[in-house]
Formats: sequence, C-alpha cells, structure tokens
Amino acid sequence: KAMKAMKGAAMTKGALADALAGEAELKRSQVTKILDGLAGIAAQEVKKSGKFVVPGVCMVKTRVKPATKAGKREMFGKVVVVKAKPAKTVVKAFPVAAIKKVV
Repeated sequence: KAMKAMKGAAMTKGALADALAGEAELKRSQVTKILDGLAGIAAQEVKKSGKFVVPGVCMVKTRVKPATKAGKREMFGKVVVVKAKPAKTVVKAFPVAAIKKVV
C-alpha cells in the first residue's frame, strides 16, 4: 500500500493547548506548562527505563539497532560499498489500539 498524504497540517502546540484549556476549563498558560512538564518527564523516563506510556495515546520505547559490518551489498540490483556503522539506540512510538481503530 502506498502512503496517503496527510490531510491538512498537524496540530500545533498552541492549538493543542487551546483545545485542552477549553475542555478542562483551565488557562492556556497552565496547559502549556503541563505539556512542557509532560515532555520533560517523558524524556527522563525514556532515558532511564527505556519505556514511557501516555495513557490512551501512545507508548514511547527505545530500541537498540545493531551495528552493521562494512562490505559490499546488493541494493536494487546494484552492488554498493557500505561503511561500518556502530550500534545505536533509536526511539520509537507505538499508538494505542483504540487510536489504530479510529484511523
């Protein structure tokens, strides 16, 4: 399946803060502080334990990508010389099942 183009632009932080402020009957500045706090805590937890869950939204996990050896590889029918790369940790986000069903 080919990826479909996104419909419109993604919601900005300010727009998200406005929407949450309206729903929770708080000031926009308070919601912005909460969002900043959530981002900070998420970064700390992912670094410390390798996993962070935003309930009802997604799970953020770290994964170790293995090192690649140098050599020649065939890509799209052509032989390509590939450099060696060290192992690295990547961050991945997995949506909750409820969000997957909606989309």
